[in-house]
Amino acid sequence: MDFFSPSSSLSAAFALLLQHPQFAQALGLSLSSGVAATLLALGASACMLSTGWGLHTRRQPAALLPAMLALPHVAFAWGCVLLLAPTGVLVRILFTALRPWADAMPWPLDAPPPWQSTQDPWALGLVLVLVCKEIAFLLWGVLAYMQRPDVAHAWQGQLRVAATLGYSLPSAWWRVVWPQLLPRMAAPLLAVWAYSLSVVDVAWIIGPAAPPTLAVLAWQWLQDADPRIYAQGLAAVCCLLLCTVLVAGLAWALYRIDLRCWSLARWTRGPQPVIDAFDQASGMAQAWQRMGRRASAWLVRRGDARAGIGRGCMRALPLVYGVVGVALLWSSVIGVWVFPALWPQSWTLQAWQQVLGSAQVLGTTLWLALASAGTALLLALACLECLPARWRGLVFAASYLPLALPTLLWALGLQRACIALGWDGTGWGLWLAHSVSVWPYVLLSLQGPYAALDPRGAHLSASLGRSHGAYLWQVQWPLLRAALAAAFAVGFAVSVAQFLPTLFVGGGRFATVTTEAVALSSGGQRSLVAAFALLQWLLPAGLFGLALWLGRKRRFAPPIAAHGLP
Repeated sequence: MDFFSPSSSLSAAFALLLQHPQFAQALGLSLSSGVAATLLALGASACMLSTGWGLHTRRQPAALLPAMLALPHVAFAWGCVLLLAPTGVLVRILFTALRPWADAMPWPLDAPPPWQSTQDPWALGLVLVLVCKEIAFLLWGVLAYMQRPDVAHAWQGQLRVAATLGYSLPSAWWRVVWPQLLPRMAAPLLAVWAYSLSVVDVAWIIGPAAPPTLAVLAWQWLQDADPRIYAQGLAAVCCLLLCTVLVAGLAWALYRIDLRCWSLARWTRGPQPVIDAFDQASGMAQAWQRMGRRASAWLVRRGDARAGIGRGCMRALPLVYGVVGVALLWSSVIGVWVFPALWPQSWTLQAWQQVLGSAQVLGTTLWLALASAGTALLLALACLECLPARWRGLVFAASYLPLALPTLLWALGLQRACIALGWDGTGWGLWLAHSVSVWPYVLLSLQGPYAALDPRGAHLSASLGRSHGAYLWQVQWPLLRAALAAAFAVGFAVSVAQFLPTLFVGGGRFATVTTEAVALSSGGQRSLVAAFALLQWLLPAGLFGLALWLGRKRRFAPPIAAHGLP
């Protein structure tokens, strides 16, 4: 089935798109916000990791990172709107503090300020939300690799050797670990870039409105009944795909050029970037001697400054998430709140009564998330256990394709597949769409723990006459119960946050917590939207808490001493 109808060809659709008065500005907003969010998230994540976060147990975000991952983009965006809006909490606090100097202010303090703090024309609010959310995603993807025992042991040894040469931890991390880590961040970075460029729900809530980003325009056009407008929306989606590929290709080319020009980058070439830590340390010492003492001191200071930025981000990021959660809880129980009063005039639980009374919405969200997360977990285990080694790389690369595609294009592809199967607008189609969308995240969660397993355990079990199934049930999967529970929780959270697949495949017949939160965001029911957004966070957070409890370390009683026994 062709995407374009017979009455509107591809060339005609692109001609209409190029002639649209908002196309150029919308495309510029999408590119600028996407590039800025990706680069800022990458820089902040790298600075946080340069402090040793992930390589030292005392700095691993075991308790904070699941809570940040559980908060969906829509809920986080709506919490930021409640904080940053012209009538939001921060503006009320600011105006209350400026009350003694009201006569000197250029605008009255009893009315909302004349600036746009949300849906601003520069997409600053959109970039802020994307950066805060994508930092958590990048840390999750990177720590899954860095916490492998072989990788952590090798890099800790290299950092210890660098420390004996007199270099601080941040400076050694940037010179030794970062060149090895950056190529392995290609897949998470591509996913962040593709999502930031083509996000719809977050841009609809907090992004610019006149004009919106190109993804929002394409989403609006795709809901039009006119075939020409629908084809124009498809052309916009193709334009987003082209931009995704071109910018990713340009970034890869710049990385390769920088790799050839950078004198210390020769350590990262070849299939095995670092062969021996002592060889690397000696090469590093010679290179630093060639640079001179002044250049070496400048690089050390720059590494320490980046580590200071990383420590600031480590403290600020959980604080931001906590403030957003408090803002959602606060706004969900507010009744009358006249500006610029700092304290509401009344409180009400009417929003929560409506949310808890929406049993069908809550039931659809739960069964869909549980079914899709369970299916994705079974598929991931089947791939990791049954695929031969020569096919595993190809299948893994194909499974990560949904992360690298624009979300609109992926949702349209799922809709066409369900139409071909006759499942469009049915529960089976929605289950299939969510399962396929969740699978890459579950597979990414399990790939690191599976790679860290010692294969000698399976050989030892086989030498004792035990079958492979018995080894899986009695040894391997109990050892991986924490990773399996965390992967299921990640899949559950991803399914709860799905907006476009639910909208396109479900055909508007299935309402979830996310679709209700996005649909209500354009109205004036602040408390109801805050309640739905908070529920969107509480559901995955509860499952993450259950996963942490299931994956906790078990304590066994010490064996009874056999005194007097031979």
